[in-house]
Amino acid sequence: MAWKLDNNRAIYLQIIEEIQMRIVAGFYQPGSKLPSVRELAADAAVNPNTMQKALSELENGGLIITMRTSGRIVTENTAVIQNLRKKIASEEVKLFLKKMDQYGFNKQEITGLIQDSLKGEQHEQHHNGV
Repeated sequence: MAWKLDNNRAIYLQIIEEIQMRIVAGFYQPGSKLPSVRELAADAAVNPNTMQKALSELENGGLIITMRTSGRIVTENTAVIQNLRKKIASEEVKLFLKKMDQYGFNKQEITGLIQDSLKGEQHEQHHNGV
């Protein structure tokens, strides 16, 4: 999975967001071992110290756990992962609603657009055999 980091924002924060996304999306499963700091840093093309800082933040938040002899694992506490998933989704919805408000859409129009998009998605899935 490619890392897309933007030099205009703190790299370690973007790393945190990327690893969080990978966990909530199921790329890293609860209880699974994460690659080493060096492997992750090489994959993301960042300094290992930057990766270490990001992983420490994720550990402080309870999303990952350091095992003395076997490295870092994703928490097995699925409630922590689900809470993060809901928090991320809520933030994305707020950003979307703010953007739609800037374009002058009211709540009823936004609801209609979402319903139309969902219907269109269902229609596409039906025709594609999904």
